[in-house]
Amino acid sequence: MKKITLLSLVLASSAALNAQKKEVAKDTVASSEFNRWTIEASVGQAKGVKPYSPGYFSSDPGTFFGKPQANSFALAGRYMFSPNFGFKGALHFEEIRNIKGNGSLPFKMQQFGVSIQGVVNLSRLFGIQESLNRFGLLAHAGIKIDAMTSKTKNIVENDHNYNVTEWNGGLVVGITPQFRITNRLAAMLDITVQNNYRQHFNWDGTYADITNNLNGQMISGTIGLSYSFGANDMHGDWATIRDKKSEEIEALGKRVDEMETMMNDTDKDGVPDYLDQENNSVAGVAVDTRGKMVDMNRNGVPDELERYVDKSTKEISEKSNVDMVKKLINEGYVTTYFDTNKSTPTNVSTEGIDFMLTYLRNFPEAKIDIIGHADEIGPSAYNNSLANKRAEAVKAILVKAGISADRMNVVVQGEDTSVDPNSDGARKLVRRVTFRVK
Repeated sequence: MKKITLLSLVLASSAALNAQKKEVAKDTVASSEFNRWTIEASVGQAKGVKPYSPGYFSSDPGTFFGKPQANSFALAGRYMFSPNFGFKGALHFEEIRNIKGNGSLPFKMQQFGVSIQGVVNLSRLFGIQESLNRFGLLAHAGIKIDAMTSKTKNIVENDHNYNVTEWNGGLVVGITPQFRITNRLAAMLDITVQNNYRQHFNWDGTYADITNNLNGQMISGTIGLSYSFGANDMHGDWATIRDKKSEEIEALGKRVDEMETMMNDTDKDGVPDYLDQENNSVAGVAVDTRGKMVDMNRNGVPDELERYVDKSTKEISEKSNVDMVKKLINEGYVTTYFDTNKSTPTNVSTEGIDFMLTYLRNFPEAKIDIIGHADEIGPSAYNNSLANKRAEAVKAILVKAGISADRMNVVVQGEDTSVDPNSDGARKLVRRVTFRVK
């Protein structure tokens, strides 16, 4: 009853664990392990969309992209206070001017600015980070304040406010696709739209018409690099995030796995491996509470096997009984086990030798192969030598017990690769000597 109760507890714990894992996956919170700081540098083109006075514009209607210019530069520092959300501060410089040969009157507007923006890691927010692999996607929005200085010279004095500076500002919104080049370094493409709600200047340097006053718009497209700082080797935008609750769930899973392993019953004798002192007992043979085959007369041979052999030798005329004992031996039920790197049988596994001693005495014409085995840990040559030493050691014991050496032949089976090499319990079962009746 106790065994059933414990098994039920394990199964119930496993079910609860699976349910909790599903809940955690839906609502992951930040961990302190990922790199929170990132520095960014970018260069590209900025274009004043509006307003302009008549005769001035920044595009080239005769080209598809309007002849791109490298007139926008930015340097930013970003801090993510959670895996999904953060903020950044940036310094900006733009120089808006006409494109040579586009038909616009010449003009130049310079602006130095600073921005404070919130940042969202959309890849994580939408749960697509793993699918995107090295790609990523950020969004940002905030406020930007600029010192706009007209550098447009005109024959009419002060018509374009040459060298006059005015502070303007508004909202910026942008999206930033990324590609991780190395663990910490990423390339980025940024598209940002700026809408000013205090801009008296036209982009050509004149004062805006009253209908466009306090209104301005600029769009920029830049490329750049971002570098992540911190103790973690992976860029903060790509680091795998696990929260404390997930770690607790993982620890619980390990404990449940350990319980399930403890409840394994390798030899199927009804005694869990963690209590079983002899986890290689013959199927169907009675065992005690410690998993050892019952040997009431303490002669080293399990009582049920001993009775079977005795009966077979007394009733030698019944060929089926003799064949059954031979089959029992040849199928590996009679076995002697060894510790790692040892060629001396373990104390609890000499029953196999005693069984064969009884068999050879009762069947004086019989000859046997003594087959040495080893697990696959270590060099093959060493394991083959160790398997041979184990078989020779068993043969020497039987010779000392009075069995002629001519009746026994040592066979080296070598490495047994039939079990999981990472399982200590499984490897115990292949460090052995088996027998074969010829």
